[in-house]
Amino acid sequence: MEVNLNLGNNAGKEKPKMDPETVYDLIIVGGGPAGLNTALYAKRKGLKVGIITRDIGGQVMDTSSVENYLGFTSLSGEELMKKFINHVNELNVPILEYEELEAVNVKDNSSMREVVLKGGQKFNTYSVVIATGSKPRKLGVPGEKEYAGKGVCYCAICDGPLFAGEEVIVAGGGNSAVEAAIDLAKIVKKVTIVHRSQFRADQILIDQLSKLDNVEVKLQTQILEVQGDKFMTGVKVKDKESGEEFFVEGAGLFVEIGYLPNSEIFSDLLELNERKEIVVDRYGKTSVEGIYAAGDVTDTPYKQIIMAAGDGAKCALAVNDYLNTVNK
Repeated sequence: MEVNLNLGNNAGKEKPKMDPETVYDLIIVGGGPAGLNTALYAKRKGLKVGIITRDIGGQVMDTSSVENYLGFTSLSGEELMKKFINHVNELNVPILEYEELEAVNVKDNSSMREVVLKGGQKFNTYSVVIATGSKPRKLGVPGEKEYAGKGVCYCAICDGPLFAGEEVIVAGGGNSAVEAAIDLAKIVKKVTIVHRSQFRADQILIDQLSKLDNVEVKLQTQILEVQGDKFMTGVKVKDKESGEEFFVEGAGLFVEIGYLPNSEIFSDLLELNERKEIVVDRYGKTSVEGIYAAGDVTDTPYKQIIMAAGDGAKCALAVNDYLNTVNK
């Protein structure tokens, strides 16, 4: 998905670049709502700040419609993130894109932190905010891996158009699953929602879903296996109440069962909880001094865009207070 970062008054201007020779006050790892709002608040505090991210905009870029962000009644995730990105660009914050983090190192007897990228680049900073977000959770059933990209998908807005006129399956019962089914119903022949328990989605979404003629719902139904030939043809499922096993046809399976935090790289450095989320206090502080975390990668409850953005603001203000105590 292509995003035009040179919007508004920044159009035509050369974008600032991250400099390995610069010692930063703050480096933010992650370019979603949490990371971008951290940068906004930190820059307004006068901090020397930079962003390193794999994908600017984060997973919100794949959200078809955002209707619960205060001030905007309805807009796409991409549209909302363009507004975020434009705001940060107005402050000339350097953003290093398409990079993967290798490690964050804590130097002995020093307030300095070293951010190391997989490409070998290293940056020095007095503080770090981790805002790496999350990734789609997988079903973990036979055939899922084999048919990934051959029918099994994890982003309805990205891959839905590939199945126009086909029958598809959505796995899950939360907001993301119901939203995916509503979007897919506009372009496919039929959507079958398969979920192992009851709906957890907001009632307003369930009401919208119930009005669609080409959506079938199978609750208390467990997916056992993804089956097919060269491409996926459907899933084998089990009715948990009757014990009956049967086959549900579908050219595509959209897995919408939640997300896992992108925290693996920090498992030996920071305290994680049983869900592998980074444990933070009310200021966003992690278990290591000078390192903070914000958004979906943390143990903060309720993973929402506005929550992630708020976390970013909180971390930036906490970092500013922390830096006032650091001997640079």
